[in-house]
Amino acid sequence: MNETIYQFKANNIQGEEIPLDKYKGKVLLIINTASKCGFTPQLKNMKELHDEFKGSDFEILAFPTNDFAGQEPLEGEELQQFCVLKYEAEYPIFEKIHVKGKNAHPLYEFLSDKKKNGRISSKPKWNFHKYLIDKNGKVVDYFLTITNPNSNKVKKKIRQLLEA
Repeated sequence: MNETIYQFKANNIQGEEIPLDKYKGKVLLIINTASKCGFTPQLKNMKELHDEFKGSDFEILAFPTNDFAGQEPLEGEELQQFCVLKYEAEYPIFEKIHVKGKNAHPLYEFLSDKKKNGRISSKPKWNFHKYLIDKNGKVVDYFLTITNPNSNKVKKKIRQLLEA
């Protein structure tokens, strides 16, 4: 059983297919995002977190979704511009996907199911649910929507994984 995210591919915001094994050796924070959510200001915190760990083997992967109350009406270039111009996003942003239900992207089916990832069961209940992935592509932890991506709790776990 392959218990890493490296078996998956996802399209970036430009529609280019990206194999996730491109991120081998990096600690990842995978976050489902939305531009019209009460938690959208976390995009600013994601930028701060990205800046703090710049130059290390850490990356944030943002996966926009419209699964929660239709809070991601933007698509493609318009979505990219929102994230880059308003929140100075420098981390990879992927195409809008489903993160729950029967149409969930295979990556999110894997992330949210312990039977598949070998570690945790935690389906996103709202936007800005976060999954922490170690340098070997294994799911090691998750953080609920209310946990700020720039919180000491998240940063401490990232540092531990970077030093491992």
